[in-house]
Amino acid sequence: MRRDRSGTGAALPDFLRAAGHPVRWRLLGELARGDRQVHELTALLGERQSLVSYHLGRLRRAELVRTRRSSADGRDVYYRLDLTRCGHLLAATGGALHPGLRYTPPPVATPPAARVLFLCTGNSSRSQLAEALLRQRSAGAVAAFSAGSRPKPIHPDVLAVLAARGVDLGAARPKHLDEFAGQPFDHVITLCDRVREVCPEFPGRPATAHWSIPDPATDPQGRPAFERVTAELAERVEFLLHAIAAAPALEAS
Repeated sequence: MRRDRSGTGAALPDFLRAAGHPVRWRLLGELARGDRQVHELTALLGERQSLVSYHLGRLRRAELVRTRRSSADGRDVYYRLDLTRCGHLLAATGGALHPGLRYTPPPVATPPAARVLFLCTGNSSRSQLAEALLRQRSAGAVAAFSAGSRPKPIHPDVLAVLAARGVDLGAARPKHLDEFAGQPFDHVITLCDRVREVCPEFPGRPATAHWSIPDPATDPQGRPAFERVTAELAERVEFLLHAIAAAPALEAS
């Protein structure tokens, strides 16, 4: 948080400085639902691309938004909201106004029964990790599944990083997304930029989101890449559980 050196009072907290514009606030709201490309954000906001790009740049400089090159088309960039950093800055914002307003994130409520499908290309790394992490973190309350457009054997480092977290992959196997055709889900989440382009529609109008996650199997660093991807997925799964738990209340209102 920047200090006010003018002597006129407290400086505007960093979160308000970064988010306190109608366009930037709408961008944060869209990115809270999933990763997006700039042309998608332009269409969603109904604003000029130059204006959207300017405000995305402001959010990037504040480190609220991060970028990653698409693995489907290296010319495209995905924007991702750093929800954890947003939480830290929101906590500081409340505390700057009054100590009694310092925000503390609530624990994840026990989620209601829900069905979540994670998709990637090979169903060998990312989607298997996400499925196992969600099942373990929700204690089985959420029925988690995964599949791929071109399945291949589960990578051995997936087993290793999950075992280090006390997660047993059990009898998991690679599955083709056609295996789930026609089945209803509450959430369908693509983890691979390529599979996002071929993701089929599922009945019941599930909530859809894209998490642009790099494929650790293509990273020359090997095991450390799998650990980084697992950590990112664990963080995203935590926020997903908050959204699942809040869904009934939002629908009732």
